[in-house]
Amino acid sequence: MKAVLDHIGIAVRDLPVALAFYRDALGLEVEASEEVDTQRVRAHFVPVGESCLELLEATASDSAIAKYIEKRGPGLHHITLRVDDLSAALQQLKERGVRLIDEQPRPGAEAALVAFIHPSSAHGVLVELKEPRGHGPIIHSTKQKNTRYQIGELELISLCDGFFGLDGGSMFGIVPKVLWAPKAPPDARNRILLATRPLLVRGVRTLLIDAGIGDKGDEKFREMYAVDRARNLDQALLEAGVSPDEIDVVLATHLHWDHVGGFTTRTADGRVRPRFPRARYVVRRGEWEAATHPHERNRGSYHAEDFAPLADAGVLELVDADQTIMPGVRVQRTGGHTADHQIIWIQSGGKRAVYAADLLPTSVHLPDAWILGFDLYPVDSLAAKKTFKKDAGGGTLIFLPHDPRLAAGYLAEQNGRPTLQSAQ
Repeated sequence: MKAVLDHIGIAVRDLPVALAFYRDALGLEVEASEEVDTQRVRAHFVPVGESCLELLEATASDSAIAKYIEKRGPGLHHITLRVDDLSAALQQLKERGVRLIDEQPRPGAEAALVAFIHPSSAHGVLVELKEPRGHGPIIHSTKQKNTRYQIGELELISLCDGFFGLDGGSMFGIVPKVLWAPKAPPDARNRILLATRPLLVRGVRTLLIDAGIGDKGDEKFREMYAVDRARNLDQALLEAGVSPDEIDVVLATHLHWDHVGGFTTRTADGRVRPRFPRARYVVRRGEWEAATHPHERNRGSYHAEDFAPLADAGVLELVDADQTIMPGVRVQRTGGHTADHQIIWIQSGGKRAVYAADLLPTSVHLPDAWILGFDLYPVDSLAAKKTFKKDAGGGTLIFLPHDPRLAAGYLAEQNGRPTLQSAQ
């Protein structure tokens, strides 16, 4: 077993007072909070170098943190060590006679598996062992619920087609691992956890932006990309009260497999057909040309069975320029990620939202230079991101396609730096 410091847990009685010190006085960035229902606690992570501080706020009077503060007052609660295989680590500790609070892994914050070592075996220190998200099963996937927002006369519903993992270095390009790893902990294969979050727009028509990974991947594909679709688009649409044949328009930001795998489905006899029988599928013409004529640099990002059947079925509509797709919904080319990558602006009743696609895949990618290594034209991405952040100010609701925790948020400023505040 090899363990490294992941974070230090600090029990706090008064969160605003704690934030006044760690965030305001020390200038540290505090990430969006996360509820850990099993512990009845709210966790606020504060990245510090390669590890983090975790401010722990009780959400119930009978929680372990509430009891700790009642007995000892606020302060250092535990240290957390990160391991690659938690089950193997626990077995090794048991064989050495170490007293454990948890003999089996259980769900913790950030979708991780955790277990605690009793202080009597750690010289008076409560030690938590953590297997980061992406190592084991994604505990929180089935708990993901649709989130609904109202933009004027349009109802927006953020859906979920499950989770997957991509190489962290590829997701952050030239940004060193020492900077991105505390914010997006990788697994033993260097993969970080990502969500797939299509967006449903209900107005004069029902429109779906992107459609996740879909269900056509084989076992090798699912293992390579750590695919977890315990929560999937079919469930999300059912929860939203929308059947596949009620969708009028399916709109692609681009044609990479993690965005349009759900455009088609494989039937029992092995044929691949459009997934939404009544819909017209809207794709940028330049993106279509790139996807149907791939080269060595982009071939792995395009799976023909995700989109070729659309043309064969006569449901494909190609657009050439920025334009309105339905009232209140407009596409804008950004380039960068692909030559014709586009984002989706949504406006109604004086309110505005945007589906950022892979220009801003997660909240961690907010800094200008934090650009995907997958981007074919990264300098174009840089320019587009700077313009986007100016345009998306002033209360624009920003939808993120891949953030495992944050579906949507608003641009804000914290200690002179841009941040995203949760819309929930």
